[in-house]
Amino acid sequence: MQSEMWLSLIVGIGLAAACGFRVFVPLLVMSVAARAGHLDLTPGFAWIGSSAALVAFAAATAAELVGYFIPYVDHLLDLLGAPAAAAAGVLVSVSSFVGMSPFLRWSLAIIAGGGLAALVHGATGAARAASTATTGGLANPVVAAAEAGGATLLSVLAIAAPIAALALLVLFVLGAWRLISRRFRLRAPV
Repeated sequence: MQSEMWLSLIVGIGLAAACGFRVFVPLLVMSVAARAGHLDLTPGFAWIGSSAALVAFAAATAAELVGYFIPYVDHLLDLLGAPAAAAAGVLVSVSSFVGMSPFLRWSLAIIAGGGLAALVHGATGAARAASTATTGGLANPVVAAAEAGGATLLSVLAIAAPIAALALLVLFVLGAWRLISRRFRLRAPV
């Protein structure tokens, strides 16, 4: 693969992972970056940089961000967010994987983009569940703010500094793995 393809793969993976935190934040960041000429999109996905898409993604992002700060609505968004995060992960990755054959682009988008978005969404859902169980939901706004910040940071880094985004993503996955494995070791019968 050429260096441009590798770079677009890293951008797409970073954006897909960000979809696991928040569905619409990466799409909004992509739209702004495409309009500003900082992101090349694959043929057929130029609409992501259109004015209509920018307005739609901004409105959806605002609604999603506010919704996660409302009790019970945050739980509903988590339930609806699982398939939406996977679908958004596929969309952002397939639209940013440039220089690949359509078969490879779609295969990687479905497996890596959708899968990674679903994995990150599952991890954030587990964090929210733990927050609800331990604090009665009082800390959920803090978790929601951290998730929104993570989605924004990872989305911007994926486009502006893809290698840094990849490093951040690896740290997140390793940290999540350690927390999950430690939690299961504590529950294992002796």
